[in-house]
Amino acid sequence: MSKIPVYFMPGLAASSTIFERIELPKDTFEIHLLEWFLPEKQETLENYAKRMAEKVTHENAVLVGVSFGGILVQEMAQFLTLKKIIIISSVKSYAELPRRMKIAKTTKAYKLLPTGLLENVESLVKYAFGDVLKQKLKLYEKFLHMRNKDYLDWAIEQVICWDRKIIDTKVIHIHGDADEVFPSKYINGFINVKGGTHAMILNRFRWFNQHLPEIILENKI
Repeated sequence: MSKIPVYFMPGLAASSTIFERIELPKDTFEIHLLEWFLPEKQETLENYAKRMAEKVTHENAVLVGVSFGGILVQEMAQFLTLKKIIIISSVKSYAELPRRMKIAKTTKAYKLLPTGLLENVESLVKYAFGDVLKQKLKLYEKFLHMRNKDYLDWAIEQVICWDRKIIDTKVIHIHGDADEVFPSKYINGFINVKGGTHAMILNRFRWFNQHLPEIILENKI
């Protein structure tokens, strides 16, 4: 029996190293890691998704996307023949975005974010006050793949201005009830990871290693 290809798409600006502790049985699954690349000037999310979809070289693959990566894999689906789409710590439509993001869209406040600061995380670590903040910044340094300001400005705008109204009922949604970026109170129809935060792909990897194979094969939990 041929193995099931599973493609993992990380969250906004993140590297595929966020999946380094995810393990699926090697006799059944074949893991492929996708990475963000720079968008073209004023590129639409749909066109970017089409270019990313070209990196999926298997028919009937499984797409797994985290956060903004979850939004992207839903857009990629229109260009691919897929076995399954799984999103983690993400949203399925504009309606599931938290109120503060909807306000940011209306006011365009997201354009004021100092995204340029992330281009040099190493400098931020040097000037950070307190051990906790330094540890967090070192994590960012490890897992941030795209620090380019043009990418960050583009990506944040794509999340906040995502306008999907009709939810794809085939999407399997895994979400933590302690997610601080996309609070679960705004979200319907998801597999609940109790106590799971927005970063649960990192700190709850054992949950995913235990349940992902079953979810991919049967969608039962």
